[in-house]
Amino acid sequence: MGTVVDDAASVEFHAFFERHYAELSRLAHLLTGEPDAADDLAADALLALWHRWDRVRSADHPAAYARGVVANLARTRIRTAVRERRRIALFWSQREEKTENPDVAGVVDVQEALRRLPFRKRACVVLRHAFDLSEKDTALALGVSVGTVKSQTSKGMAELQRLLGTRGVQKQVHAAIARSGGAAGRNR
Repeated sequence: MGTVVDDAASVEFHAFFERHYAELSRLAHLLTGEPDAADDLAADALLALWHRWDRVRSADHPAAYARGVVANLARTRIRTAVRERRRIALFWSQREEKTENPDVAGVVDVQEALRRLPFRKRACVVLRHAFDLSEKDTALALGVSVGTVKSQTSKGMAELQRLLGTRGVQKQVHAAIARSGGAAGRNR
């Protein structure tokens, strides 16, 4: 990765870290408005700087470079949050307001079975069958290929069928999540 690991560089980076970490964390907090994420963003920025420390330390203004890295990480975090809010808003705008005669036991069974699936299978099943996303949109949301969505959804549905012991799992998953107000997607 181009990392120069020698004693002088290590000492120099440690001094840079001590001098600028709090400032970078404050910058991240002000840019994102998220105090909990600020320390993580500052740490991620400093890790990126360490991997390029040979170039950073020879720059005219290493602190300015570090601020730029924090700003870019904050921008990425904000964009990700905006996309997530849009997905949630889209889901809630398509949701029925009231469900009559909800099958609470069925909802609980489906939610428990979903929790037992590995994350990627669960995400594919929920996005495809609860959010009614296409395979392409699901792949985009998860950052995987369409083929992965197809296989993970198929395997996830087969596993749900085994866990629930019934046929027609797709309808059961869709109905259970609709009846619960989308709680499986919101609370997990």
